[in-house]
Amino acid sequence: MSTEVRVPTLGESVTEATVATWFKKPGDPVAADEMLCELETDKVTVEVPSPAAGTLGEIVAGEGETVGVDALLATISEGAGAKSDDADDSAEQDKTQPAASESNGDKGNVDVMVPTLGESVSEATVSTWFKKVGDSVSQDEMLCELETDKVSVEVPSPAAGTICDILAQEGDTVQAGGKIAVLSGSADGTITPDKRPEPADDDSAPEGGKETQSAQGGDIEHAPSAKKAMAEKGLSADQVQGSGRDGRIMKEDVAKAASAATSAPAASAQPAQAPRAPVSADDAAREERVKMTRLRQTIAKRLKDSQNTAAMLTTYNEVDMTEVMALRNEYKDEFLKKHGVKLGFMSFFTKACCHALKEVPEVNAEIDGTDIVYKNFVHMGIAAGTPTGLVVPVIRDTDAMSFAAIEKAIAEKGARARDGKLSMAEMQGGTFTISNGGVYGSLMSSPILNPPQSGILGMHKIQQRPMVVNGEIKARPMMYLALSYDHRIVDGKGAVTFLVRVKEALEDPRRLLMDL
Repeated sequence: MSTEVRVPTLGESVTEATVATWFKKPGDPVAADEMLCELETDKVTVEVPSPAAGTLGEIVAGEGETVGVDALLATISEGAGAKSDDADDSAEQDKTQPAASESNGDKGNVDVMVPTLGESVSEATVSTWFKKVGDSVSQDEMLCELETDKVSVEVPSPAAGTICDILAQEGDTVQAGGKIAVLSGSADGTITPDKRPEPADDDSAPEGGKETQSAQGGDIEHAPSAKKAMAEKGLSADQVQGSGRDGRIMKEDVAKAASAATSAPAASAQPAQAPRAPVSADDAAREERVKMTRLRQTIAKRLKDSQNTAAMLTTYNEVDMTEVMALRNEYKDEFLKKHGVKLGFMSFFTKACCHALKEVPEVNAEIDGTDIVYKNFVHMGIAAGTPTGLVVPVIRDTDAMSFAAIEKAIAEKGARARDGKLSMAEMQGGTFTISNGGVYGSLMSSPILNPPQSGILGMHKIQQRPMVVNGEIKARPMMYLALSYDHRIVDGKGAVTFLVRVKEALEDPRRLLMDL
């Protein structure tokens, strides 16, 4: 019995496509839903899965051919390894050549997939492999660590077995849901190494082999229409970033590259960064070049985007910390005993900022096109330095939280940040940010906005300085405060008023209780 493979629905108003790549050849065994070929339309790439398990028979439409919706692409003889419609022959074949799904069950082959990375995060970089090919692993044992723009993700082993193939090496970029390794083991959990075929040099390579070859930098067959478009526009493959399967170049990728090339002359007149100064051979031998992590690249991009987008300005003030320190010293032991967390300065500053944001709401707002979006809540971002870079976990609805709740949240988010355990959701949605450079000894700085927020408060080191108090010079614990703000939405009056309200609340903490 044979099954027809036909062109699926391609989308509204799309009636035809080009056969870009066949992943199988006639005679290859295929499993149900295994990808057979890839079709390319004007806008999208469509993968065609196998409608049934069996053996790929005749390929009716070869690569480069144009096909219409519901056109016949190929036929499949049902039953793995079947060469004809004869049931006896199929049964005899099944005894010696199990189907792909049965093979996986007998050998215990298990694919290691990239887990969900977080909202709006589609790719990650393989940071570290803890295991190598041939190593035996137990279920839930950590295999590797992936690094996204903000967080690190550990990938546990889905089953006990032996690593027989690693498809993504350290430094490779992988997509969410992509396959990164293969485990082998028997159905009862006994570890049995799997002998996998070496990647072939021609189109007869099985799909797994092609993926391995692509991951190791082998040649990739680009879409026929893309080749034609590159020839017309005078572009080479290394000038185009492919978005198709395994980095294949599609027609729309060529259009994007051509559009970028037209604007390149103006951009090239001003280099993106200053060229390196000449380095002697002796100095070059003592240098160390390390690729930036994805987190560091994201920090660099976002901070530069912030400077380029916002009309950023910083205003300063100073606060006498005498009253806050006295109040903290008086109640810190009792606070710790009752709430199980230390009373720090961050809860005072958070409360003071929430109080000031009510009076100056534009500092808690953001610009969306030609609109100003005022937030009637405070989701406070608390900047935290980690071994891998700066992250800003967000504490939601801090304006409705107590001192104890704020301190507990800061401690919990800080610990998760240092361990690289923060999720993307925990670092999104902030409306205002506090950055405490004082813990590192900073006396004064100008913090950079965390877009799309319109304000960020910089705290600094508490230092004893001579101050005039009631006509007398006294040593006082003083701290400089810095508010960076987006001048497109916040005027100087609003920024200064905000800092003054924070100063007043900290110099007389009772004002926070009285809502003054």
